[in-house]
Amino acid sequence: MQSKSSVSCGRHQLKKNRIVGGEDARSGKWPWQASLQMGAHGHVCGASVISNRWLVSAAHLNCRCVIFQWDILKTFSLQILRSFGMESYDQSISDYDIALLEMEMPVLFSELVQPICLPSTSRVFVYGTVCYVTGWGAIKENSMLISWIYFLQEARVRIINQSVCNKLYDDLITSRMLCAGNLNGGVDACQGDSGGPLACTGKGNRWYLAGIVSWGEGCARRNRPGVYTKVMALYDWIRQNTN
Repeated sequence: MQSKSSVSCGRHQLKKNRIVGGEDARSGKWPWQASLQMGAHGHVCGASVISNRWLVSAAHLNCRCVIFQWDILKTFSLQILRSFGMESYDQSISDYDIALLEMEMPVLFSELVQPICLPSTSRVFVYGTVCYVTGWGAIKENSMLISWIYFLQEARVRIINQSVCNKLYDDLITSRMLCAGNLNGGVDACQGDSGGPLACTGKGNRWYLAGIVSWGEGCARRNRPGVYTKVMALYDWIRQNTN
């Protein structure tokens, strides 16, 4: 295991090089991805590791433990000590859809568990930027089957122009949201992926948490891209509450 001081965010540490419309992710490729679980329900949603003690997810979720899975047979779990969202969270339109979760014990970073970098307010992921959404959610709309029993899924998406997305969603897109996907459909996050990361590369070829899977109309529908919480818009709140 690496010490905390030697950890660098947003990098794949491996030496070797369900989501709708995605594919199996290579073991260790997305080391900040975590599964939030609740009792007999098992996997409920996703989360991202941002430090050795903190996760970030969506506000509309309520889970008790976090599971790290780096392949089908190898997992370990930690209890969640506390979780909280922003006071500004508006459930009716999913605005400010973000939550912080503090783990009961700090996670030990390794090649397979690493934090993702947080984008500061000065960092902008522009229209057309290629990113990846990951998760163990449903592989098609209204499916009860989630991919937790299989491999973590990854899908390549592009950030969509804010004004275009706002028109598609009847002016429901706020400045705390961003849209990503494919306007022709076929690729998207789905049920069970909520709270998980939209990861984009940035300075120094590091991966940054551009978005948090939040909402959308159906899964992978034409002209209905996924809507994500825009992390850089809430960067200051994250920093203030995680010290």
